[in-house]
Amino acid sequence: MTAPDAEPAPEPAGPAGPAPADRELSVRERAVLALERRSWAGPGAKERAIREELGISPVRYFQLLNALIEDERALREDPVTVNRLRRLRAARRERR
Repeated sequence: MTAPDAEPAPEPAGPAGPAPADRELSVRERAVLALERRSWAGPGAKERAIREELGISPVRYFQLLNALIEDERALREDPVTVNRLRRLRAARRERR
């Protein structure tokens, strides 16, 4: 039996649903934003950094990044980067 003032156990965040708004960004999510803040010297440099620093494929990186730019926690964490990415995405959509 649990104490009446005990907090309920947190539900695991899965790939099927959004993360709770009060949860902080994960280490990986912060690393994705940090990588996106950087500038890149030449072709392939960003993809190489994604593989070496995050240990994931560029395709997976961009999947995570697209989910992050919709996440309000990411906006609170790094508003400059997230808003820049949202503007770029909107501009690409307008050109289509």
